[in-house]
Amino acid sequence: MANILVVDDELGIRDLLSEILNDEGHSVDLAENATQARAARAGSSYDLVLLDIWMPDTDGVSLLKEWATGGVLTMPVIMMSGHATIDTAVEATRIGAFSFLEKPITLQKLLKAVEQGLARNAAHHAAPVAAVQAPAAAPADAPFTQVPVITALSGVEAGPHSHQGFDLDRPLREARDGFEKAYFEFHLAREGGSMTRVAEKTGLERTHLYRKLRQLGVDLGRGKRA
Repeated sequence: MANILVVDDELGIRDLLSEILNDEGHSVDLAENATQARAARAGSSYDLVLLDIWMPDTDGVSLLKEWATGGVLTMPVIMMSGHATIDTAVEATRIGAFSFLEKPITLQKLLKAVEQGLARNAAHHAAPVAAVQAPAAAPADAPFTQVPVITALSGVEAGPHSHQGFDLDRPLREARDGFEKAYFEFHLAREGGSMTRVAEKTGLERTHLYRKLRQLGVDLGRGKRA
């Protein structure tokens, strides 16, 4: 059983997620805005947080950045939104979000994301115990370290697109385009070139995905040849 915080300003979504996660055996706390989420985080340690991006007081990305800056991002955070752009998702990942779910959230995607997030959290906290030598005792509530996107992509599976390198000494737009191109090429290769599966994986509608790939200059046949 895990201790999970759900942060969303919509009552229906909070109730639905709470019911699903309770049925899975988890303990769930609810917050309807960033103010309540701050108070909940200050009073409890969570194994996972489901955080809505668009909220009336403080948006989820700003709250995530606040937690990361304050050293209290000790758990995986799964961002949720029905209107976020790819830029928003990339920014949240850069700050430290574990993953992103697009609303309406399907049961299968929710449970898979939660399972993966809890597994990452367990591995993170078990790492100091498994170390052969530790120069110093790790803090009891050490900040959750998001695996860098480059490392995460290179560790999923061996393949022609799984190892990426990025030149960060260039304008932000160029660096971002380079990351996005590598990201989509990786998933195309992983899914055997299936646009349907890549669209489902990345949370983009097929037409939007196709335009994005063309814009980035991604070779659509490359994944099928890999």
